[in-house]
Amino acid sequence: MTFSIIQKSQLEGALRLDAEYYQPEYLELLNNVFQTTSYKFWKDIEGKFITGPFGSEFNVENYILDGKYRYVRGKDVKEFFITENDNVYIPEADFERLKKYALQRGDILISVVGTLGNTAIVDKDVLPAIFSCKSTVFRTDAVDNHYLLAYLNSKYGQQLLERSVRGAVQTGLNIDDLRDLPIFIPSQENQEKAGQIVRNAKKEFENSKSLYHQSENLLLEELGLQNFDEETALSTIVNFSDVLEACRMDAEYFQEKYGELISKIKNQKSKSLKDCIENIPAKFDPTAKPEESFKYVELSNINSSIGTIDGHADISGREAPGRAKRILKAGDVIVSSVEGSLGKVALVEKEQGGYLASTGFFQFRSEEILPEALLIMAKSIVFKMQLEKQCAGTILTAVPKEAIKNVVIPILPIATQQKIAELVRESHEARKKAKELLEEAKGKVEEMIEKKS
Repeated sequence: MTFSIIQKSQLEGALRLDAEYYQPEYLELLNNVFQTTSYKFWKDIEGKFITGPFGSEFNVENYILDGKYRYVRGKDVKEFFITENDNVYIPEADFERLKKYALQRGDILISVVGTLGNTAIVDKDVLPAIFSCKSTVFRTDAVDNHYLLAYLNSKYGQQLLERSVRGAVQTGLNIDDLRDLPIFIPSQENQEKAGQIVRNAKKEFENSKSLYHQSENLLLEELGLQNFDEETALSTIVNFSDVLEACRMDAEYFQEKYGELISKIKNQKSKSLKDCIENIPAKFDPTAKPEESFKYVELSNINSSIGTIDGHADISGREAPGRAKRILKAGDVIVSSVEGSLGKVALVEKEQGGYLASTGFFQFRSEEILPEALLIMAKSIVFKMQLEKQCAGTILTAVPKEAIKNVVIPILPIATQQKIAELVRESHEARKKAKELLEEAKGKVEEMIEKKS
C-alpha cells in the first residue's frame, strides 16, 4: 500500500482532500524543486496568461483546409512543437475579428482540455494563427522560453501539471492551477544551454522536412508531375459505356484530373498495383493471445509530414479493438484507406516490426520497389489522387479493398529509387536526432534540479 501523511496546514488551494493530489511521487518532485531555492511560482514570473475564444465569441461555423490564417486546435498542441498534420484555417474576416487571440512567436501553449499538459512553443512557421479555448497561452520575456518549454515537458513539469488536473467526468486545468505551479529557474547561462538544445532539435526537425521534400520533388520530376494541376474542372463529359464499366455514375469519380494523372503515369514504365505490390491481408487475431502485450497503431499515430509512426498505444490482446488485425513488418508501408486521411502514410521502421495496426490502413510490401521509394509514391499525388478517385461510401467514405487493383504504379529506375531512399533515410535520421536532443534537454533540466544547480 502506498500512502502519504499530510498535515492539515499543508492542504493547498481549495483545500483539496483527494488522495491523488498528495501521491508520494508528486510530493518528492515538489520537494526537489523547493530545495533548489531557484524557483518561482508561475504567477510570480513576469508575463501573462491568455485563454482562447470560446462559445458564441468564437462563432466560426466552418474551417477551411487551406489558407493563410491557421486555427491551432487543442489536438495540435504536442510535446515541444505544434503539429503540422491536418492543419485547419479560418477566413481572414474571422481572424481579424478574433485578432486579440492571435499567437506570437515564442508563446508557450499548454493544452488544458482533452489531452492535458501538452506544452508547445509557437514558431514563425505557425503564424499567423489564433488558438482554441482548449489551450492556454503564456507569454513572457522574463525567462528563456525554450528553457521553459524544456522544464514543462520534463518529468517535473509534466507530473506536476498532471497533479493539478481536476474534475471527474470532464477533467481539465484552469489558470489558477497553472499559476500555482512551481517553475525551476536556473541561471541565465543554464537556461540558455537547455534552451539551445531545444532550438537545435527544431533545426533538425526542419532539416528532416527539407530532406523529405527533396525526395518527393525528385519523384515528381522523374515522372514529369512537378507542375501537375490538381484543380477540379467544373464539368466532365463521359461515355455511358464508361459509367457501365465503372458501375458508378458519381461526378467525383470521373473528374478529368484523375484521367490526366493516370495517362502521365502510363506514359512511363508502369504496372498495376496488384502486379508489383503485395497488399497484406488483415488476418491476425490478437484476442487469441489475451495476455500478450501489443503496441497498437492507429491513424492518429501517423506523422503525415514525413511519413513516420510517431506513437502507439500499449494494449493487451484481450483489450484489442475489433479493427486491430494487422501485424506490421519492418519495411512495410501503411496507407490510410479513409477519405480525408489519405495522407496518413508511414514507413514501418526496424524497431516497429511486430506492432499491431488498424484495418483502417492498407499494408503494402514490394520486392520491386524500395520501401522508401514506395513511401514517397504513396504520400504523393501518384497514390493519393488515385485512391481518392476510388473512394466510395456515404457515412464513412473509404477506398474499397478490391478497388486498389485499378491503381497504376510507375516503376522507377533503380538508381532513382536509391536516391529517393537515401534522402528518406537521411530525413528519418534527422528526425531521430531531433527527438534525442529533446530528451537531452529534458534530462538537463532534471539534472540541474536534482543537483540543485
